[in-house]
Amino acid sequence: MTDRKAELAANLAQVEERVASSCAAAGRKREEVTLIVVTKTYPASDVRILHELGVRHVAENRDQDAAPKATACADLSLTWHFVGQLQTNKVRSVTSYADIVQSVDRTKLVTALSASAVRGERELGCLIQVALDAESGERGERGGVAPDGVEELAAAIGAAPGLRLDGLMTVAPLAGEYAGRQRAAFDRLMEISSRLRAGHPAANMVSAGMSGDLEDAVAAGATHVRVGTAVLGVRPRLG
Repeated sequence: MTDRKAELAANLAQVEERVASSCAAAGRKREEVTLIVVTKTYPASDVRILHELGVRHVAENRDQDAAPKATACADLSLTWHFVGQLQTNKVRSVTSYADIVQSVDRTKLVTALSASAVRGERELGCLIQVALDAESGERGERGGVAPDGVEELAAAIGAAPGLRLDGLMTVAPLAGEYAGRQRAAFDRLMEISSRLRAGHPAANMVSAGMSGDLEDAVAAGATHVRVGTAVLGVRPRLG
């Protein structure tokens, strides 16, 4: 076993223990929570090692990093999640490899994703990114739509060819009433999810929690957690 593989295996085991303990504490089954490893700034070789270690869900937040990595790992059975703020000029590239876009936050993006998915003869999963720091009608500091805009976006995705409404995503906000209150933020997201599922029963995915707050997300009921640093280490600075 290489040094890097041993390092990733040890880190992954620690994260797995955290997820399993959180599930047990919340009275949930371990299989109710999917671990997504966020591999941004790390090479395709790390993705290959993670796959050898059993990881099947990986995420990226920049197309310029993700596209070549996805191509280099095209032979692996992986589900690719795009989790970053997405500009419409990157949509064609992102829809060529991403299975799920977790950062859908405006109707213009829905239209672009739909056109590209249809062109590529693909079905693309979509999560609405909810900004818990955004006022009505606004977008959040880290992307996302205000809670009162979720239903309109859900209807747009539901009606768009080539797209599938899978659920919701949030990033714990740095400002506003939920700043520093991750559990309260994730509880709020679950409330919004319950309301969404009343009209869209299949949209039951809830992506929340990262390296520092995955326990709060699992306790609140998240179905997916996105972990980067705790698995891969502190990221090198981008040049």
